[in-house]
Amino acid sequence: MSSRADSSAEPVQIRGDMIRLGQFLKLAGVVTDGSQARDLIEHGGVSVNGQVETRRGRQLHPGDEVDLGGQRLVVASA
Repeated sequence: MSSRADSSAEPVQIRGDMIRLGQFLKLAGVVTDGSQARDLIEHGGVSVNGQVETRRGRQLHPGDEVDLGGQRLVVASA
């Protein structure tokens, strides 16, 4: 499987093959709780694979890239 991630993106390892966007942001330490994640996502502060994402429940898989206004993270398998 080819990775969509750029080499400058910071990898964040997940267990399993899927994580929801809000959970991913908490795991990465970007937000401290679900309400912060919801606010950030609903206000267009998060892009997934180059497209603004407003759904906190968006499923992410290894190789997906998340951009938070300059901070880039990539979903990685543990």
